[in-house]
Amino acid sequence: MEQRKVHSLARRLGLVGSLGLAGLLLTGCDVAPPENGFFHALRMGWPTGVTPEAKQMGNFWVWVWVAAWIIGIIMWVLLFYVVARYSSKARSKRGDNNEFPRQTGYNVPLELVLTTLPVLIVMGLFFFNVQSQEQATALDKDPKVRVDVTAYQWNWKFGYSEVDGSVMGGSKYIGEDKVAQAKADESRDQAKQVNPEGETIPGPIHGKSKENYSYLRFDQIETLGSTEEVPVLVLPTNTAIQFDLASADVSHAFWVPEFLFKRDVYAHPEANHSERRFQISEINREGAFVGRCAEMCGTYHSMMNFEIRAVSPEKFRDYMKFRIDNPQAKNSEALKSIGEEPYATSTAPFVSDRTGTREADSNAVQRNS
Repeated sequence: MEQRKVHSLARRLGLVGSLGLAGLLLTGCDVAPPENGFFHALRMGWPTGVTPEAKQMGNFWVWVWVAAWIIGIIMWVLLFYVVARYSSKARSKRGDNNEFPRQTGYNVPLELVLTTLPVLIVMGLFFFNVQSQEQATALDKDPKVRVDVTAYQWNWKFGYSEVDGSVMGGSKYIGEDKVAQAKADESRDQAKQVNPEGETIPGPIHGKSKENYSYLRFDQIETLGSTEEVPVLVLPTNTAIQFDLASADVSHAFWVPEFLFKRDVYAHPEANHSERRFQISEINREGAFVGRCAEMCGTYHSMMNFEIRAVSPEKFRDYMKFRIDNPQAKNSEALKSIGEEPYATSTAPFVSDRTGTREADSNAVQRNS
């Protein structure tokens, strides 16, 4: 009898160990689901994605749905089986006159399985979630192009702060506008209020004036959106890219649906302990991809769109050369010079009639002449 108990305990422990090992092995998998049919329908309208990070998150999304459907189907089958088998009518047909079905309380193997399986499921989903999150937020992708992104009510400003020599076909391009940046830095100590005793009154932004725009970035090559024109940010494919985000006023959000990623954009990000940077390993296909503000930011929030125009590295090099050689030229002219559509094609232009509403603060988003 004692030996039988030992064997029974060993079988139970073996079952738990097998389940644990299976869960561990599954968490090490990173398999892309099929692109068509049922698996594609499980994307629930999610874009396919144009970055490795988006692919990882898309896979995670689909496999979570697969797991949910498997669990759901098992539970539904068990539910309907119990309802059908143990209804009073079914029991009467079998001649079962007991008031209650056979009870399974204190069934240790069953309770062990019902306790272990949910834990393994949660552990597996948690692992995949962290895996996707770590890949999306990692800052070790060695970006060759660095872009400064400034959001403001209700538009965007994009600037190229640095482009590696391997992309430019020569020496590295450093795009900081030192004159404009110096003026922005001067705003750190401007507009101080003084009380009658001659003491400086702390400002509302961590003790500093709200006219302090020193945290914003200004570059020599910039694309500024307007009420008539959706800003187009030109980027190369097959190239690691870093985005540095900041808001000139209220909270916004930088969202490109094909990136399957959104990052909130705040004013004074460092002072607010917010990470302003995020990186993508590459954009893996050319095209025009709409970008949006995904944070309710005021009256014209719904019109605060932009476009990512992904072009070949060769076209991007020619685009940068044109803008360097023609600093006064419009972005549309630079796009036209490389054979691209000069204006946004992925979203409609803004409604231009905004009479009486607050436009962007020119001191925050435009270089002073």
